[in-house]
Amino acid sequence: MRKQQTSADPLLRLQASITARDDRLLGWLYDHGVLTTDQIAAALFPSLDFTQRRLRRLTLLRAVDRFRPNRAYGGSYPYHYVLDQLGYDHVHAQRGLGRPRRDQARRRKHSLTRRPDLPHLLGGNQVFIDLAAHARTHPDGDLVRWQPASAYHEPGVLYREGGNPQIMIGGASGFPRPDGAGVWTEHGRSVPFFLEYDTSGEHLQVLIDKVIKYERLYTMSTWAWPVLFHLPSARREANLHHRLAAVPDLATVIATTTAELRTALAASPAHQIWQLPGRAGRHRLIDLPYTDTDHDDEYPTQDQPAQGERAA
Repeated sequence: MRKQQTSADPLLRLQASITARDDRLLGWLYDHGVLTTDQIAAALFPSLDFTQRRLRRLTLLRAVDRFRPNRAYGGSYPYHYVLDQLGYDHVHAQRGLGRPRRDQARRRKHSLTRRPDLPHLLGGNQVFIDLAAHARTHPDGDLVRWQPASAYHEPGVLYREGGNPQIMIGGASGFPRPDGAGVWTEHGRSVPFFLEYDTSGEHLQVLIDKVIKYERLYTMSTWAWPVLFHLPSARREANLHHRLAAVPDLATVIATTTAELRTALAASPAHQIWQLPGRAGRHRLIDLPYTDTDHDDEYPTQDQPAQGERAA
């Protein structure tokens, strides 16, 4: 009997130990690749010590694995967590996806540890983590959806019924590829959004080219989601707004904020930090002007428009 217990299926042993919070974490790692100890603690746990104990347990169960990049000037970063193979098995079983490749965890970890834009990936993930952390301490808010960049990479994925069929057959190069997308709710209202996470590593014209792609999507489809540009500095933000002023008849809702401002105010993305081009003041995420006739009925929007209407 003892021998039977010790030789039990490792996946069944893992599933017997999984909590709802673990499920959410494993799903996030499956969808978004990698999260640090600090990110996991902020979004899901009451303390860093609690987080570390649970992550050690999940590591022993082979649900997650970890690596620790070295800093350029000595020392190392916090642990970065990814799915281990049993974590993939669990998520595939939960989502009805069939068994994953037996080397899937090894291959993805290898890819992530050598990914040159890993700081960009973690930075984009941080925006959503900060929303989840805000929701954990503010019961009136919730990050009800978090989609990765990969959800928008396939040609035609942005096509909706009623849009221009060229969106399906024209390839992905002429349309946006956001760094993520989400739906934020407060008090029964919601706003969906695309995220563009900027590290100032690209020329400003690259950001304007992205705006033009969102504008093309707006004019050829029923998409009307706000596009959030998370920028590193006030100077970068001011320069982007100066360039945006030259874009004729911009209809897409563009909202910007900066890491500098958020740090100074200790503000989450849900707070009053979003600036709209050509308008004074800043807005909360939930208050960004927005209409989209195809937004999910499950998450009703503020001022939901009648069918067929578009944002003014």
